Amino acid sequence: MIGSLRRFGTSGGTRVRRTVLGALAGVAALLATGVTATPAGAADMTPGVVPLSAQERASGFWTPERMRQATPLDVLSVGRSDVGASAPRKGKKAIIAPSAPAAPVGPLAFPHSGGAWTGGGAVVKTAGRVFFTYQGRTASCSGNAVTSANKSTVITAGHCVKLEGSWHTNWVFVPGYRDGQAPYGRWAAAKTLSTPQWTASEDINYDVGAAVVAPLDGKKLTDVVGGQGLAFNTGYNKAMYAFGFPAAAPYDGEKFIYCSGTTYRDFLLSSDHGLTCDMTGGSSGGPWFTQFDEATGTGLQSSVNSFKYNFLPTAMYGPYFGADAQNLYQTAQSS
Repeated sequence: MIGSLRRFGTSGGTRVRRTVLGALAGVAALLATGVTATPAGAADMTPGVVPLSAQERASGFWTPERMRQATPLDVLSVGRSDVGASAPRKGKKAIIAPSAPAAPVGPLAFPHSGGAWTGGGAVVKTAGRVFFTYQGRTASCSGNAVTSANKSTVITAGHCVKLEGSWHTNWVFVPGYRDGQAPYGRWAAAKTLSTPQWTASEDINYDVGAAVVAPLDGKKLTDVVGGQGLAFNTGYNKAMYAFGFPAAAPYDGEKFIYCSGTTYRDFLLSSDHGLTCDMTGGSSGGPWFTQFDEATGTGLQSSVNSFKYNFLPTAMYGPYFGADAQNLYQTAQSS
């Protein structure tokens, strides 16, 4: 249940309080609008693998009205005594170059604690909203298309594919989302997956997820929207840009928001990157980039929006992309 205290981590010492920010507001919105959903494919779904029939239902399920009314799955909220750090495994530095075509972008402020991205560029096509069914309700996160061998890989947060022990259903990625519209299509997941640590015990330090999306109208995802690059095992204290579609107040999910600044290693309880950022629920899974070029809107994805401490609401935290995040990417792009 949301808000319960659970024990996580392979060492037995990691605990996370999974209070979703704005949960009461989300419930009130559902009661007011009557928007509920029966999980399509729930009965015939092997965890993480989506049958073709369920893919087809998911794509048709997400009407403009349902997308607008989806309740944001908020960034996880963590209490002071709820997390025991389990440092991510390190590996060799690895860089995957972007495949998205460059597009002109106007200069924007750095650092920035949160505001609308108005510069354009490749990122407005590669990033998008993620929609799915969670505990019988329509919900949303954020995600990003990346360069991959299968041209079909989306990176998001682990809790945007699986939470409280259950894989989400009706999962689709909508790149370039705006006002209930899907300018580049609704891409249904053929497979969702996460790191072993998140899959097994939902360890906050490994909150990374991925989806392999099915072709749409005979085309593959990154052939349509391009793909951002990735970076693994590149260290801390980096200049980064974070993006997402926050949908909890004061945001409404209709604006593409960014934060920027020099990150730091979490000095409190996790092994994550930290960044001053006011993004809220719905931004979970949105990409963090190093070497982000404002002139083209391309960069190297190095983390995702993951959680906030409930006693430090001005900071966002994102998992370190180490060996397990890299293995997840390799598994996804090989699927």
